[in-house]
Amino acid sequence: MAEHKSFSTIVVGGGPAGLFAAVNLPEGSTLILEKKESPGKKLLIAGTGRCNITHEGDIADFTAKYGGNGSFLKKALREFTNSNTVRFFTERGLPTIIDKNGKVFPATEKSRDVLRVLLGECAARKVEIAYNEAVVDVAQFEHGFRVKTAANTYLCQHLVLATGGCSYPTTGSAGDGYRIAEQLGHTVVAPRPALTPIFVKDFAMDDLAGVSLVDVPIYLYRDGKKINEHSGDIGFTHKGLSGPGIIDFSRYMQAGDEVKVNFIGVHIDSLRSAFMDAAAAKGSTTIQQFLREYELPKSLAKEILLKVGVEPSCCLSNVTAKSRNLLLAYLCEYPFTIERLGGFKVAMATAGGVNLKEVSAKTLESKVCKGLFFAGEVLDVDGDTGGYNIQAAFSTGFLVAKSITTR
Repeated sequence: MAEHKSFSTIVVGGGPAGLFAAVNLPEGSTLILEKKESPGKKLLIAGTGRCNITHEGDIADFTAKYGGNGSFLKKALREFTNSNTVRFFTERGLPTIIDKNGKVFPATEKSRDVLRVLLGECAARKVEIAYNEAVVDVAQFEHGFRVKTAANTYLCQHLVLATGGCSYPTTGSAGDGYRIAEQLGHTVVAPRPALTPIFVKDFAMDDLAGVSLVDVPIYLYRDGKKINEHSGDIGFTHKGLSGPGIIDFSRYMQAGDEVKVNFIGVHIDSLRSAFMDAAAAKGSTTIQQFLREYELPKSLAKEILLKVGVEPSCCLSNVTAKSRNLLLAYLCEYPFTIERLGGFKVAMATAGGVNLKEVSAKTLESKVCKGLFFAGEVLDVDGDTGGYNIQAAFSTGFLVAKSITTR
């Protein structure tokens, strides 16, 4: 066993939250313990390797992008905004670009360049990084913490848990931070996959895989009652539904729920009126012609009409009331029963985590263990797709560093 080494701060986890906390702490006083052989493994696969680092827009609007717990991040997001993120990387030689959806990427569109900048700052700030050092035990004592790995024991005054959640466990996010937090007296809201596609029971639209719809309403039902609604882009897969609209909404879903999708974005009563008016004005108009006004993908329209039992060439005046009502329901409220959500291997984020009631939103310090801080996804906060989770990692990492530095 090596001799004990002492640091002002030990950061557990070498992802974006941990790295950003470290580079904002006083020079030469910080150690990062990373369980993998290299840092930032999840960061490298973010945005399919392009690394969507934040989102444009007013930072005040960001809190609505983190489900029901976004208000907890207000202080952190104000301390280090999306504009600060862009400036941080631009000033270090990595300019950014914005896509049509407001997502901000490094101009090179390469995750490794984001990681390169962060590691360069670590080197400049003389941050030590110990690799292959999974934490096996933590204990608090009068002057700080004793942190044990398989190979070493370290001492520190401040301890930062930035271990991520449980999503993409092969990158190192395997829930280690939850175990350490519980060891130090915290409770953990049960982790569950977030930002995940859904698998549909008895899915019969697998031949539509690859078809997508833009900004459509989505309704969530449980035990026959509507409990939530959302809107966004969706896409069909071979086994269910995906796309940002489904993925962002998945934090509220569970197996057995029913998702109803409004394929055309029009209320069923309005569509009924339009149908009846069109049939009265020119009954020879075909169903196929009528649906063109709603820009429904041809393959999806064909699938729905086949299910209803109406030919595309059928005239509006010849559609029976029963078929018309079924068609309207399928267009505006097509039901899918969730068999299961994607697991942690495919989920982009983790819902649940360290209980926010036990953490100060102003400093991100533990309320039950003095000197213990939290940054990033280890907390019970998960953001939408579009750069919100990485921005939260930077913002919480920055606030943790500021809180430690100004104690």
